[in-house]
Amino acid sequence: MGLKRTDEFRKDAVHIALTSGLTRKQVADDLGVGMSTQNKWITALRDTDMVSKEDLGLAQENDRLLRENRILKEERTVCAKS
Repeated sequence: MGLKRTDEFRKDAVHIALTSGLTRKQVADDLGVGMSTQNKWITALRDTDMVSKEDLGLAQENDRLLRENRILKEERTVCAKS
């Protein structure tokens, strides 16, 4: 059976995942939790007062920038092969 995490740990993990600029995979690995567990915590806490509107806005911007960065890297790889 896995470790029992405190509510404070979960809240901190969600805050880090939403605001750090790291991928959720990196955060989950760093904290020693599974991706599915972390995603459950994010889903559970996203619409509560535990996660601020500012944190959600930062998370959305981080996700957008990560997608944009991935696309630009893929485009650069394609252009380099041409």
